[in-house]
Amino acid sequence: MTNDKADFTQGNILKKLVAFMMPVLGALILQAAYGAVDLLVVGRFGSTSGLSAVSTGSQVLNLVTFVVIQFAMGITVLIARYLGEKRPERIGAVIGGGAVVFTMMSVALFIAMVGFARPISVLMQAPAEAVDLTASYVRICGAGIFFIVAYNLLSAIFRGLGDSKSPLLFVLVACIVNIIGDLVLVAGLHMDAAGAAIATVTAQALSVVFAVMLLLKKDLPFAITKKDFRLNPQCRKFLKIGLPLALQEFLTQISFLALCAFVNRLGLEASSGYGVACKIVNFAMLVPSSLMQSMASFVSQNIGAGKKKRAKQSMFTGIGVGLAVGCVVFVLVLFKGDVLCSAFSTDAAVIQNGFAYLKGFAPETLVTAIMFSMVGYFNGNNKTVWVMTQGLIQTLLVRLPLAYFMSIQPNASLTKIGLAAPVATTVGIVLNVGFFIYLNQTEQRKSILS
Repeated sequence: MTNDKADFTQGNILKKLVAFMMPVLGALILQAAYGAVDLLVVGRFGSTSGLSAVSTGSQVLNLVTFVVIQFAMGITVLIARYLGEKRPERIGAVIGGGAVVFTMMSVALFIAMVGFARPISVLMQAPAEAVDLTASYVRICGAGIFFIVAYNLLSAIFRGLGDSKSPLLFVLVACIVNIIGDLVLVAGLHMDAAGAAIATVTAQALSVVFAVMLLLKKDLPFAITKKDFRLNPQCRKFLKIGLPLALQEFLTQISFLALCAFVNRLGLEASSGYGVACKIVNFAMLVPSSLMQSMASFVSQNIGAGKKKRAKQSMFTGIGVGLAVGCVVFVLVLFKGDVLCSAFSTDAAVIQNGFAYLKGFAPETLVTAIMFSMVGYFNGNNKTVWVMTQGLIQTLLVRLPLAYFMSIQPNASLTKIGLAAPVATTVGIVLNVGFFIYLNQTEQRKSILS
């Protein structure tokens, strides 16, 4: 049913987990790279208003993308579970039903982003000089939202099948196309933020075509038929897993949009500096994010095979890997943040503001290593309602109120605003440790009674 490399139920956990994680990490690096290229090229060849527009507009696009990724986690987990249970014949209906559901989602997002691009930009409190450019960026990305959604759905399918290398290949295609597009449209034709948006959508479209070709050529252990492409019983199953994660991610990203709005009130330079810092943050979070995505497939397959102890061991292995890398990233972000920011802008004030935010954010690179591995474990264990609950507590009760409080102080600084993230994540770790202990005690009681 699964080849040896895609079978996570046996063999050395560290070796298997790292082997699966590395292509996921590579894909995330490339995704972050072509997002960073937009900011870098606009920062070098566009205007400060254009830089702010890409910064604010990309926050909106991130909200959509991350919600879709979490929603698609339901498909990843369900496919991996069926492989672990040796029931691959059910996977065709999962993929077909997922295609229908995600198409419906694309239509809704298209209407929202294209029809309400300017109100969204105003709501984000984009600086007055950048409102038109921000609206243009959001509208263009909204017009191509089908490709962005399709790309993330296909990635989820491949990861569920235990294949993390194929998504790396088609995101490589997207990255190359986006770099060429940015250089032609922004540096060459001086289309500023709009050119960056067009390049992003075009890159995603070509990567989707490439991904579909790979899926059709792949030797699958199941068949996909026309009757699978409907709202079938498998939809309810992956929605049950994915919806709590999507809701939690939506509110989390809303908090980041609110944070962006808080920062925008501090002026154009603060807005641009925060946007630069966010791109560096995206890179800093790559290893924890890849561990979280990989952990879901790894744990789900082992749970499906009845190997709960191995699933727990994989979580602790992921935490160890994450912390080892996190220590290095922490030092770079805290002490060399200005050097990192200078790669995206030559404006001294923008660099200074970006570095200020990174100083407060730096501890997040350590605590997230623990947090994301635990979340990946709970996702793979089908405890997504808990993941949603702890995420909402972090977002609504800690991160957002603390960031707002810091932003309205007379001596408000991006460093103090940046501290809201690691404080919230630390609270999340405490909650997750408590839930993990609760689950273990529940399992022990059931074992005794049986």
